[in-house]
This record gives sequence, C-alpha cells and structure tokens, in this order.
Amino acid sequence: MSPWKSLRNTLFMVGLAWAFIGANSLIAYLALGTTDFIPIFTGVLFGVAFAVALRILHEAWWLAALSVVPALMVLIGSVGHAPSSALERRGIHEQVTITADSAAGTTSKRHEFTLLGSDGELREKLLYRGQSPDYAVGDRIEVVYDPEGVAPLQDASKVDAEGRLTMLLWGGYIWTGMVLLAGWRGHANRRSNREPLLERLGVM
Repeated sequence: MSPWKSLRNTLFMVGLAWAFIGANSLIAYLALGTTDFIPIFTGVLFGVAFAVALRILHEAWWLAALSVVPALMVLIGSVGHAPSSALERRGIHEQVTITADSAAGTTSKRHEFTLLGSDGELREKLLYRGQSPDYAVGDRIEVVYDPEGVAPLQDASKVDAEGRLTMLLWGGYIWTGMVLLAGWRGHANRRSNREPLLERLGVM
C-alpha cells in the first residue's frame, strides 16, 4: 500500500470517528422525549464498528479493546448532553421533598420517587436505576423539570450539559489519537515488510 493510500485510509477513519459522534448526538436529540434506548443502542453499534475498523487498520486487538473506553465516553456524553442541555435552557428549578419510593420493600432496581413541591405533588417522578439509590424518603432536594415535558425531570445537581459535552469531545479526541497511532503503526509494519491484514485478505 502506498503512503498516500495509507494517509487516505487514516483520514477516512478520523472522519468516520467524528461522523459516529455527530450521528449519535443527533439521534439522541431526535429521540429526546421518547426513550434513551435508541441512542444507547446506536452508540454501542458505532463503538463496536469503530473498534472493528481500528483492528483492521492497526492489526492489534489490544488497541481495538482500548477503544472501548473512549467509546463509553462518547456514549455517555452524546446520550446525556441532549436532556441536560434542554433542562439548562428552559428548565424550572424547584425544591421538593421525597415522599415515596416505588421500589420500597421490593428487589426492583427501578426507583420512581414521588416528589412534593410547594404547590403539591409533582406529576413527574424522579427516576433512579440501580441497587443503592442516592435518595431516601424524607430527603429534600432541588430538581429541575422541563415545562414542555420533553426532557425528563432530574436532580438539579446532576444536570451538567458542559460536562457531558466535554466528555463527548474527549472521547472523540482519544479516538482520533488512536487512529493516528494505528496509521503510524501500519506504516511501520509495511516498512518492516509486514503485510497489513487488508492486503493479506486481498481487499487492498
């Protein structure tokens, strides 16, 4: 493979990484108000596709395996930025008291906390998925909810659009660094007369 072709493939991979990031962020925004399963599912698919493409370019599973870490950053950042951004733009803050937990006395990991505000019980509940919730009945916390009912209600202390965006971008930066490393490694392998996987398969 010529150096120019190698450079082209490396630049293609960089573009592919940022295309995945942009696509999943857009999917998360479009899915806002429905379910977060869709952007989570597509984010996982994009992460797997990137790892496979990186394996082909680099010929080392260890680097493809390491790409899971930035893939997780991209997933969390893209899925979490959409609702956080909506709540920061138009969300209404309110001090509430937790009056009930739907999972109390059960083994369920899905907790729906009933909230009592200054004007009575809120129609929307605070959702927590996990075994050990950060909240208990009687706790007084500040929540933020979307008056348009699109973004789900959240604990105000956990709404951080800038933090999610930072995580998303850092995931992209690390992916880019891995692609450049993979391209350099492939070039070094060719100089030492090691055939890249694509050439051995007759693809290139």
